Amino acid sequence: TRATLVGGVLALTVESLSRPVPAPVLVGLAAVALALDWVDGRVARRTGTVSGLGARFDMEVDAFLILVLSAYAAGRVGGWVLAIGLMRYANGAAEWVLPWLHGPVSPRYWRKVVAAVQGVMLAVAAAGLLPGPVVSVALGVALALLAESFGRDVWELWRRRGPVPGGALRRGRHAHPALR
Repeated sequence: TRATLVGGVLALTVESLSRPVPAPVLVGLAAVALALDWVDGRVARRTGTVSGLGARFDMEVDAFLILVLSAYAAGRVGGWVLAIGLMRYANGAAEWVLPWLHGPVSPRYWRKVVAAVQGVMLAVAAAGLLPGPVVSVALGVALALLAESFGRDVWELWRRRGPVPGGALRRGRHAHPALR
């Protein structure tokens, strides 16, 4: 259901490139998708239907919604806001170059808080109800929180990467077997 709602937000965002779209509809779809994100994890845990695939799908739907909302907000606030939506994908690309980034990180509730802030701030920006400077500051704070959260994870992974025999760096689990 959330992925379908995100598809609706995507369709409206793409349509907004050629003509005005009803912001309340876009924000409404995004708000329901964000609210369901909170609900679906709780339901999965309570019903014992949690899975690695489900968690990954949930994370990717969240990341894509943030990207789409960033693209929509960029039209009003400026292209810099795309950094919010692209952060997850830049991290994924960096994992290919620096496989040590692919390791597990310690659980932190703060990640969920920061993700929620991104969604809420981008939905507020999309609503167009606040003055541009206020929205820019709010999104700047959201971006700073996101950079801090990713930075903390990168720092943790950097500290754990450690050397392997022969002086090479330890490689991630997705690296070619000869490089692990």
